[in-house]
Amino acid sequence: MARACIDAWRCHAFGDYHDLVREPLVPRALAPREVRVANRAFAIGFPDMLMVQGLYQLKPPLPFTPGAEFAGVVVEVGAEVDSFAPGDRVMGTVRPGACASAVIAAADDCLRLPSAFDFTAGAAFIVGYKTAWVALVVRGALAAGEWVLVHGAAGGVGLAAVELAHALGARVIACASGPHKGALAMSKGAQHVIDYAQGSLRERVRDLTGGRGVDVVYDPVGGDVFDESLHCVAPFGRVLVVGFASGRIPSARVNHALLKQYAIIGVRAGEYGRVNPAGGRAVNAALAEWAASGRLQPYVHARLPFADLIQAFERIEAREVMGRIVLEVEEEA
Repeated sequence: MARACIDAWRCHAFGDYHDLVREPLVPRALAPREVRVANRAFAIGFPDMLMVQGLYQLKPPLPFTPGAEFAGVVVEVGAEVDSFAPGDRVMGTVRPGACASAVIAAADDCLRLPSAFDFTAGAAFIVGYKTAWVALVVRGALAAGEWVLVHGAAGGVGLAAVELAHALGARVIACASGPHKGALAMSKGAQHVIDYAQGSLRERVRDLTGGRGVDVVYDPVGGDVFDESLHCVAPFGRVLVVGFASGRIPSARVNHALLKQYAIIGVRAGEYGRVNPAGGRAVNAALAEWAASGRLQPYVHARLPFADLIQAFERIEAREVMGRIVLEVEEEA
Protein backbone atom coordinates (compact mmCIF):
# COMPACT_ATOMS: atom_id res chain seq x y z
CA MET A 1 0.00 0.00 0.00
CA ALA A 2 1.34 3.41 -0.93
CA ARG A 3 2.12 5.71 2.00
CA ALA A 4 0.50 9.15 2.18
CA CYS A 5 2.74 12.11 1.46
CA ILE A 6 4.35 13.93 4.41
CA ASP A 7 3.61 17.61 5.02
CA ALA A 8 7.11 19.08 5.46
CA TRP A 9 8.93 22.37 5.69
CA ARG A 10 11.80 22.33 3.18
CA CYS A 11 15.00 24.31 2.70
CA HIS A 12 16.03 24.42 -0.98
CA ALA A 13 18.95 26.86 -0.61
CA PHE A 14 21.05 28.01 2.34
CA GLY A 15 20.20 31.55 3.37
CA ASP A 16 17.13 33.36 4.67
CA TYR A 17 14.76 31.18 6.71
CA HIS A 18 11.90 33.23 5.26
CA ASP A 19 12.50 31.26 2.06
CA LEU A 20 11.52 27.94 3.65
CA VAL A 21 8.55 26.36 1.87
CA ARG A 22 5.91 23.92 2.98
CA GLU A 23 5.41 21.10 0.51
CA PRO A 24 4.46 17.41 0.26
CA LEU A 25 7.27 14.89 0.59
CA VAL A 26 7.12 11.27 -0.54
CA PRO A 27 8.13 9.02 2.40
CA ARG A 28 10.91 6.50 1.91
CA ALA A 29 11.14 2.93 3.15
CA LEU A 30 12.64 2.28 6.58
CA ALA A 31 16.13 0.95 7.16
CA PRO A 32 16.30 -2.06 9.51
CA ARG A 33 17.06 -0.02 12.66
CA GLU A 34 14.70 2.89 12.00
CA VAL A 35 11.21 3.84 13.15
CA ARG A 36 8.56 5.95 11.49
CA VAL A 37 6.78 8.37 13.84
CA ALA A 38 3.57 10.32 13.31
CA ASN A 39 4.77 13.67 14.57
CA ARG A 40 2.79 15.52 17.21
CA ALA A 41 5.27 18.27 18.12
CA PHE A 42 8.73 19.51 17.21
CA ALA A 43 11.02 22.08 18.82
CA ILE A 44 13.40 24.42 17.04
CA GLY A 45 16.32 26.45 18.32
CA PHE A 46 19.19 28.67 17.32
CA PRO A 47 21.23 25.83 15.73
CA ASP A 48 18.31 25.04 13.43
CA MET A 49 18.27 28.63 12.21
CA LEU A 50 22.03 28.52 11.64
CA MET A 51 21.67 25.28 9.64
CA VAL A 52 19.10 26.88 7.33
CA GLN A 53 21.45 29.84 6.89
CA GLY A 54 24.34 27.51 6.05
CA LEU A 55 26.30 28.68 9.10
CA TYR A 56 26.14 25.52 11.21
CA GLN A 57 28.97 22.95 11.40
CA LEU A 58 26.69 20.41 9.72
CA LYS A 59 25.51 21.28 6.19
CA PRO A 60 22.99 18.67 5.03
CA PRO A 61 22.51 18.01 1.32
CA LEU A 62 19.89 20.25 -0.27
CA PRO A 63 16.97 20.19 -0.15
CA PHE A 64 16.38 19.17 3.46
CA THR A 65 13.78 19.37 6.20
CA PRO A 66 15.08 21.34 9.21
CA GLY A 67 14.54 20.53 12.87
CA ALA A 68 16.31 18.18 15.26
CA GLU A 69 13.85 17.04 17.94
CA PHE A 70 10.31 15.74 17.96
CA ALA A 71 7.70 13.73 19.82
CA GLY A 72 4.94 11.54 18.47
CA VAL A 73 3.52 8.05 17.98
CA VAL A 74 5.37 5.16 16.33
CA VAL A 75 3.49 3.94 13.25
CA GLU A 76 6.06 1.56 11.72
CA VAL A 77 9.31 -0.12 12.78
CA GLY A 78 12.23 -1.50 10.80
CA ALA A 79 12.93 -5.21 10.54
CA GLU A 80 15.57 -5.20 13.31
CA VAL A 81 13.80 -2.93 15.81
CA ASP A 82 12.66 -4.69 18.97
CA SER A 83 12.68 -1.74 21.36
CA PHE A 84 9.50 -0.07 20.01
CA ALA A 85 6.22 -1.13 18.43
CA PRO A 86 3.48 0.74 16.58
CA GLY A 87 1.44 2.78 19.04
CA ASP A 88 4.36 3.63 21.35
CA ARG A 89 4.67 7.30 22.36
CA VAL A 90 8.24 8.50 21.87
CA MET A 91 10.47 11.55 21.83
CA GLY A 92 13.57 11.62 19.67
CA THR A 93 16.15 13.41 17.57
CA VAL A 94 17.13 13.46 13.91
CA ARG A 95 19.86 15.33 12.04
CA PRO A 96 17.77 16.99 10.59
CA GLY A 97 14.14 16.30 9.57
CA ALA A 98 11.80 17.10 12.48
CA CYS A 99 9.77 19.93 10.88
CA ALA A 100 7.30 17.57 9.25
CA SER A 101 4.11 15.65 9.91
CA ALA A 102 6.05 12.37 10.05
CA VAL A 103 9.65 11.61 10.97
CA ILE A 104 12.04 8.72 10.30
CA ALA A 105 14.57 8.30 13.09
CA ALA A 106 17.07 5.74 14.31
CA ALA A 107 15.50 3.66 17.07
CA ASP A 108 18.57 4.34 19.22
CA ASP A 109 17.84 8.07 18.99
CA CYS A 110 14.36 7.71 20.50
CA LEU A 111 13.20 7.48 24.11
CA ARG A 112 9.82 6.50 25.47
CA LEU A 113 7.74 9.54 26.33
CA PRO A 114 7.45 9.73 30.14
CA SER A 115 3.91 9.51 31.47
CA ALA A 116 4.29 12.98 33.00
CA PHE A 117 5.17 14.55 29.62
CA ASP A 118 2.81 15.63 26.89
CA PHE A 119 4.13 15.66 23.32
CA THR A 120 5.14 19.31 23.60
CA ALA A 121 7.34 18.66 26.64
CA GLY A 122 8.82 15.61 24.92
CA ALA A 123 9.75 17.63 21.85
CA ALA A 124 11.52 20.18 24.06
CA PHE A 125 13.52 17.72 26.17
CA ILE A 126 16.31 15.78 24.50
CA VAL A 127 18.58 18.34 22.82
CA GLY A 128 18.80 20.70 25.78
CA TYR A 129 19.20 18.10 28.49
CA LYS A 130 21.48 15.82 26.50
CA THR A 131 23.76 18.80 25.83
CA ALA A 132 23.73 19.69 29.52
CA TRP A 133 24.34 16.08 30.61
CA VAL A 134 27.22 15.40 28.24
CA ALA A 135 28.78 18.77 29.12
CA LEU A 136 28.37 18.83 32.89
CA VAL A 137 28.40 15.14 33.82
CA VAL A 138 30.45 13.38 31.14
CA ARG A 139 32.95 16.00 29.98
CA GLY A 140 32.92 18.47 32.87
CA ALA A 141 32.75 15.97 35.78
CA LEU A 142 30.76 18.50 37.80
CA ALA A 143 30.66 17.59 41.50
CA ALA A 144 28.27 18.60 44.26
CA GLY A 145 29.38 21.81 45.94
CA GLU A 146 31.32 23.12 42.95
CA TRP A 147 30.64 26.52 41.43
CA VAL A 148 29.30 26.52 37.87
CA LEU A 149 28.83 29.60 35.68
CA VAL A 150 26.09 29.08 33.06
CA HIS A 151 25.94 31.48 30.13
CA GLY A 152 22.80 32.04 28.07
CA ALA A 153 21.02 30.72 31.13
CA ALA A 154 17.48 31.37 29.88
CA GLY A 155 18.00 29.72 26.49
CA GLY A 156 17.20 26.11 25.67
CA VAL A 157 20.57 24.54 26.46
CA GLY A 158 21.44 27.09 29.15
CA LEU A 159 18.27 26.64 31.17
CA ALA A 160 18.65 22.86 31.02
CA ALA A 161 22.20 23.25 32.37
CA VAL A 162 20.98 25.44 35.24
CA GLU A 163 18.36 22.87 36.22
CA LEU A 164 20.70 19.89 35.92
CA ALA A 165 23.60 21.57 37.76
CA HIS A 166 21.27 22.48 40.61
CA ALA A 167 19.95 18.90 40.75
CA LEU A 168 23.55 17.66 40.93
CA GLY A 169 24.18 19.84 43.99
CA ALA A 170 26.34 22.49 42.36
CA ARG A 171 26.25 26.19 43.22
CA VAL A 172 24.88 27.86 40.10
CA ILE A 173 25.59 31.36 38.82
CA ALA A 174 23.29 32.08 35.88
CA CYS A 175 24.15 34.75 33.31
CA ALA A 176 21.29 36.22 31.28
CA SER A 177 20.02 39.49 29.81
CA GLY A 178 17.21 41.23 31.65
CA PRO A 179 15.17 40.56 34.78
CA HIS A 180 12.65 38.17 33.21
CA LYS A 181 15.34 35.81 31.96
CA GLY A 182 17.15 36.02 35.28
CA ALA A 183 13.97 35.22 37.19
CA LEU A 184 13.38 32.14 35.02
CA ALA A 185 16.91 30.90 35.73
CA MET A 186 16.33 31.39 39.46
CA SER A 187 13.11 29.37 39.23
CA LYS A 188 15.16 26.48 37.79
CA GLY A 189 17.67 26.48 40.64
CA ALA A 190 20.24 29.23 40.10
CA GLN A 191 21.46 30.68 43.40
CA HIS A 192 22.76 33.85 41.78
CA VAL A 193 22.04 35.75 38.58
CA ILE A 194 24.34 38.10 36.69
CA ASP A 195 22.78 40.45 34.14
CA TYR A 196 25.19 40.91 31.22
CA ALA A 197 24.24 44.59 31.04
CA GLN A 198 25.17 45.38 34.63
CA GLY A 199 28.85 45.65 35.48
CA SER A 200 31.93 43.50 35.03
CA LEU A 201 31.34 39.75 34.78
CA ARG A 202 34.70 38.85 36.29
CA GLU A 203 34.22 41.19 39.25
CA ARG A 204 30.77 39.84 40.03
CA VAL A 205 32.02 36.23 39.83
CA ARG A 206 34.98 37.03 42.10
CA ASP A 207 32.66 38.66 44.63
CA LEU A 208 30.28 35.69 44.65
CA THR A 209 33.02 33.07 44.94
CA GLY A 210 35.19 34.88 47.47
CA GLY A 211 37.83 35.68 44.86
CA ARG A 212 38.40 32.06 43.85
CA GLY A 213 36.41 31.81 40.61
CA VAL A 214 34.18 29.04 39.31
CA ASP A 215 35.04 25.39 38.84
CA VAL A 216 33.06 24.98 35.62
CA VAL A 217 32.05 27.42 32.87
CA TYR A 218 29.20 26.30 30.60
CA ASP A 219 29.32 28.46 27.47
CA PRO A 220 26.93 28.18 24.52
CA VAL A 221 27.50 31.87 23.67
CA GLY A 222 31.18 32.34 22.75
CA GLY A 223 32.55 35.69 21.65
CA ASP A 224 33.19 38.27 24.37
CA VAL A 225 31.46 36.06 26.94
CA PHE A 226 34.07 33.32 26.42
CA ASP A 227 36.92 35.83 26.60
CA GLU A 228 35.67 37.20 29.90
CA SER A 229 34.99 33.73 31.30
CA LEU A 230 38.66 32.81 31.10
CA HIS A 231 39.21 35.38 33.84
CA CYS A 232 36.43 33.83 35.96
CA VAL A 233 37.63 30.24 36.11
CA ALA A 234 39.40 28.85 39.19
CA PRO A 235 42.66 26.90 39.04
CA PHE A 236 42.03 23.36 37.76
CA GLY A 237 38.63 24.49 36.43
CA ARG A 238 36.93 23.39 33.20
CA VAL A 239 35.65 25.68 30.45
CA LEU A 240 32.99 23.84 28.43
CA VAL A 241 32.66 25.12 24.86
CA VAL A 242 29.07 24.35 23.85
CA GLY A 243 28.37 26.79 21.02
CA PHE A 244 28.69 30.27 19.57
CA ALA A 245 25.29 31.95 19.76
CA SER A 246 27.00 35.34 19.81
CA GLY A 247 28.13 34.78 16.24
CA ARG A 248 31.87 35.08 16.99
CA ILE A 249 34.07 32.04 17.46
CA PRO A 250 36.68 33.10 20.05
CA SER A 251 40.25 31.94 20.50
CA ALA A 252 42.29 31.42 23.65
CA ARG A 253 45.89 32.06 24.64
CA VAL A 254 47.14 28.67 25.75
CA ASN A 255 49.79 30.20 28.00
CA HIS A 256 46.93 31.59 30.08
CA ALA A 257 45.44 28.10 30.36
CA LEU A 258 48.88 26.81 31.37
CA LEU A 259 49.41 29.45 34.06
CA LYS A 260 45.94 29.05 35.59
CA GLN A 261 45.86 25.29 34.94
CA TYR A 262 42.34 25.13 33.53
CA ALA A 263 41.03 22.92 30.74
CA ILE A 264 39.10 24.01 27.66
CA ILE A 265 36.77 21.19 26.64
CA GLY A 266 34.71 20.96 23.47
CA VAL A 267 31.19 19.54 23.80
CA ARG A 268 29.13 18.06 20.94
CA ALA A 269 26.41 16.03 22.61
CA GLY A 270 25.05 14.32 19.51
CA GLU A 271 28.49 13.51 18.16
CA TYR A 272 29.49 12.08 21.55
CA GLY A 273 27.04 9.21 21.08
CA ARG A 274 28.10 8.61 17.49
CA VAL A 275 31.79 8.42 18.43
CA ASN A 276 31.11 6.47 21.62
CA PRO A 277 27.90 4.42 21.13
CA ALA A 278 28.09 2.80 24.56
CA GLY A 279 28.51 6.18 26.18
CA GLY A 280 25.64 7.56 24.14
CA ARG A 281 23.36 4.74 25.30
CA ALA A 282 24.35 5.42 28.92
CA VAL A 283 23.46 9.10 28.51
CA ASN A 284 20.08 8.21 26.98
CA ALA A 285 19.36 5.80 29.83
CA ALA A 286 20.20 8.43 32.42
CA LEU A 287 18.04 11.04 30.70
CA ALA A 288 15.13 8.62 30.46
CA GLU A 289 15.40 7.85 34.17
CA TRP A 290 15.62 11.50 35.21
CA ALA A 291 12.74 12.51 32.95
CA ALA A 292 10.53 9.71 34.26
CA SER A 293 11.33 10.69 37.85
CA GLY A 294 10.18 14.27 37.29
CA ARG A 295 13.54 15.76 38.28
CA LEU A 296 13.87 17.49 34.91
CA GLN A 297 11.04 19.40 33.27
CA PRO A 298 11.58 21.47 30.10
CA TYR A 299 10.31 25.03 29.98
CA VAL A 300 8.26 25.77 26.88
CA HIS A 301 8.19 29.47 26.01
CA ALA A 302 5.45 29.16 23.39
CA ARG A 303 3.37 26.59 21.55
CA LEU A 304 2.66 27.47 17.93
CA PRO A 305 0.80 25.66 15.14
CA PHE A 306 2.71 23.79 12.43
CA ALA A 307 2.10 26.63 9.95
CA ASP A 308 3.95 29.22 12.08
CA LEU A 309 7.53 27.97 11.64
CA ILE A 310 8.72 31.25 10.10
CA GLN A 311 7.27 33.21 13.03
CA ALA A 312 9.05 30.85 15.43
CA PHE A 313 12.39 31.55 13.75
CA GLU A 314 11.67 35.28 13.91
CA ARG A 315 11.20 35.02 17.68
CA ILE A 316 14.47 33.10 17.99
CA GLU A 317 16.34 35.67 15.91
CA ALA A 318 14.90 38.46 18.07
CA ARG A 319 16.30 36.61 21.12
CA GLU A 320 12.97 36.74 22.90
CA VAL A 321 12.61 32.99 23.43
CA MET A 322 13.24 31.59 26.90
CA GLY A 323 13.61 27.82 27.12
CA ARG A 324 12.21 26.18 23.99
CA ILE A 325 9.64 27.09 21.35
CA VAL A 326 7.54 24.16 20.11
CA LEU A 327 5.32 23.73 17.07
CA GLU A 328 2.41 21.35 17.35
CA VAL A 329 1.19 19.06 14.56
CA GLU A 330 -2.52 18.36 14.34
CA GLU A 331 -3.44 14.67 14.47
CA GLU A 332 -4.93 13.47 11.21
CA ALA A 333 -8.60 12.58 11.40
